Amino acid sequence: MPVKVRIPSPLRSYTNGADIVEAQGGSVADVLNDLKTKAAGIETRLFKGPQLNRFVNVYLNDEDIRFLKNLETPVKEGDEISIVPAIAGG
Repeated sequence: MPVKVRIPSPLRSYTNGADIVEAQGGSVADVLNDLKTKAAGIETRLFKGPQLNRFVNVYLNDEDIRFLKNLETPVKEGDEISIVPAIAGG
């Protein structure tokens, strides 16, 4: 089941400039694992070990996955995942 993954500008070098990549999976984790096969090297920016990097926010249809089932949140065809790097400032 294809899911659209929105790629932020700082990570588009891993996707040859594409802002949306279709990936497959039954959960957010599955989709991000499939994304790793299509965008080699992106995992170093998204993950620290098996966990998401704390400076990366992931949304499923505008809902923060941390308030759902995190990486185990189920996805269905037509869903959209957005990767949003955290921005610090003062």
